[in-house]
Amino acid sequence: MSAAALEIRLLEAAYDPGLPIVRGASLRVEDCEIMAVLGPNGAGKSTLVKAVAGLVPITAGQVLMHGRDITRVAAHRMVVEGLAFVPQTDNVFANLTIAENLELAAALLKRERRAALEPVYGMFPDLARQRGLLAGRLSGGQRQMLAVGRALIAQPRVLMLDEPSAGLSPKLVGQVLEQLRQVRDTGVTVVLVEQNVKAALAVADRAAVLVEGRERVVAPSAELLADARMAELYLGRHTPRAPSAPPALAGEGA
Repeated sequence: MSAAALEIRLLEAAYDPGLPIVRGASLRVEDCEIMAVLGPNGAGKSTLVKAVAGLVPITAGQVLMHGRDITRVAAHRMVVEGLAFVPQTDNVFANLTIAENLELAAALLKRERRAALEPVYGMFPDLARQRGLLAGRLSGGQRQMLAVGRALIAQPRVLMLDEPSAGLSPKLVGQVLEQLRQVRDTGVTVVLVEQNVKAALAVADRAAVLVEGRERVVAPSAELLADARMAELYLGRHTPRAPSAPPALAGEGA
């Protein structure tokens, strides 16, 4: 079996020693796949991706990217390894223009800047049209697109996002997540943490459900969408009970 784009092996991570939030999670993400990380509040979803990105201390386990061990790589070196992370908040410079945000990211690269910028403008035409606008004046959806564009400047092989739909209207959620399909189609593997289960499963190839810091289910998105019992148990979606028995019998055996 060839090396996965990203492989997480029995990972444990904690903000405070002795108080792990991620408790032995394992996950394999294939090349050019969109993997959604789902689960109830407090399951450790955001902590998992932050630990992979080097932002939360890893206390046990291993992280491999295309077979290379990146477990102890510092956060500021992850981009060199080919991994980019888009946090939920504070992911753009509000007092800089769109162009300045992207040019700042490009300035960190060794190659010629225009070669790095033009593909991003091509993928996000709204950013190209308004490149002189301050990022602080962008809509929530446009700001998320700018944050993703900044991450793509470095041409990562793996892109991770923490709650990209947070605070967005349903229409903008669809637009932002649909852009991730375009990112995937350029050859980038995408891992996204999401609370919006339906939207995430609509765009992802597969999904992992975390419960208490460990993966409980990993399955194709279509299977999770179709499994009413799974949705009720792990994803917080209530499924009405079919009236298959008279009310007097419904409580028997409870």
